[in-house]
Amino acid sequence: MAIIHKASVTPSKMTLIGAWLDGRPWAGRGRDQVLGKYRFDDPAGEVGVEAFLLRRGDRLIHLPLTYRGAPLYGHDDHLVGTMEHSTLGTRWVYDGTEDEVAVACYRRALTGEQEQAEMEVWEDGRMVERRAQQVLVSTESGADAGGAGTGPGGQVLLPYVLDREPEGRRRLRARWGDEQVVLAALT
Repeated sequence: MAIIHKASVTPSKMTLIGAWLDGRPWAGRGRDQVLGKYRFDDPAGEVGVEAFLLRRGDRLIHLPLTYRGAPLYGHDDHLVGTMEHSTLGTRWVYDGTEDEVAVACYRRALTGEQEQAEMEVWEDGRMVERRAQQVLVSTESGADAGGAGTGPGGQVLLPYVLDREPEGRRRLRARWGDEQVVLAALT
């Protein structure tokens, strides 16, 4: 389960995300509107894995992030920024498409070995609430499955801009409200 601490975060996640997206040519321009988010659990319990679905101008963007308690060596180019968490201290926030922990979570989800995380809110060392999922993710066979198994091989495709669905033998579909989209695939 994903543990969410009742805490203050500075700067806010959306401030950090907005500033980072402003520097990406594929992100377009416009106000960021969060449509929903979801999480995966790191089996080692060390890295937070959270993904945002948002609209920015005319673009639908999928942004997986990782939250770490220390810098990730060799990934300076993938650092979104740092934030101060009132419970956990300094958190280094990385582009999850380039973080092996997040990519491994997506691979396991695509092969049916991992579900999205249940959300628990904790305060002062105890659980105070279970939070409903904003985005539900599920796996499905892709158009080019062609009898291929669901084994661990293949490349994980995690596009940022969801203007067309990624194709592969397994796909990860997200549903929120009345909308849905394929946001990841395993080739």
